[in-house]
Amino acid sequence: MYLLASFWPLLSVDFSAALSRLIEGSVDLGGRILGALVIFVVGRVIISFLNKMLARILERRKVDAGVQTFVRSLVNILLMVLLIVAIISKLGIETTSFAALLASAGVAVGMALSGNLQNFAGGLIILLFRPYKVGDWVECQGESGTVREIQIFHTILTTADNKTVYIPNGSASSGVIVNYSHEETRRVDWVIGVEYGESFERVEATVRSILRAEPRILSQPAPTVAMDALDASSVNVLIRVWVKNGDYWGVYYDVRRAIYEEFNRAGIGFPYPQLTIHQVKD
Repeated sequence: MYLLASFWPLLSVDFSAALSRLIEGSVDLGGRILGALVIFVVGRVIISFLNKMLARILERRKVDAGVQTFVRSLVNILLMVLLIVAIISKLGIETTSFAALLASAGVAVGMALSGNLQNFAGGLIILLFRPYKVGDWVECQGESGTVREIQIFHTILTTADNKTVYIPNGSASSGVIVNYSHEETRRVDWVIGVEYGESFERVEATVRSILRAEPRILSQPAPTVAMDALDASSVNVLIRVWVKNGDYWGVYYDVRRAIYEEFNRAGIGFPYPQLTIHQVKD
């Protein structure tokens, strides 16, 4: 009892000091956490404002839509990284050591994300050389659709049946790209089979009459009507015309229907498979 009574003042002093330090540390940590939360909320608001302002500036300057989506995506990522660094700094973590940690991990992460780095470089190549832009109908990596966005890693296509396709920019920039919207005009081709014995002059005159009645067909280059092939059961007639890019599918289907109706009206027969059997009599 005497020994405990002699150490009690020291124990009470140490306990009081530890409790005081604990309270001060808790208050300091709470302040840091509260400050980090404030920075997060305010930072998100500022980032949202800056993104909207950047979008208005790019749109006002009439920057290409593909460049707009690419720049906005890149700026948003950079601003989020800066926000994360500010929050970490507020929590008391040394940003220098954090930067060193990021630098040391960057090599490993870069190797793991080498494909994404290639996609990022591919996005820059696409924006620089512009093989396609937002709104173009393209065929790339076995997929066809309208370019909806060009992001930092992917090009987003919307297909004819309203599916969304993500194509990596690295593959798009290094692969074969067919851009159907790049030129102002396109050629429409048909191959129509008629029966053997039909007068080609009458067939040609009928086709040219149909083509002259279609206002969307361009006069230059002049339409072509030619005998393409003598097939097994048909004479194939090749028809080629030039139209504006946006009129392609309308002309393609409308003229094909007009040919069918006019040929039936004129009595021009369409072929069908036939088999001739010769019977030998004894």
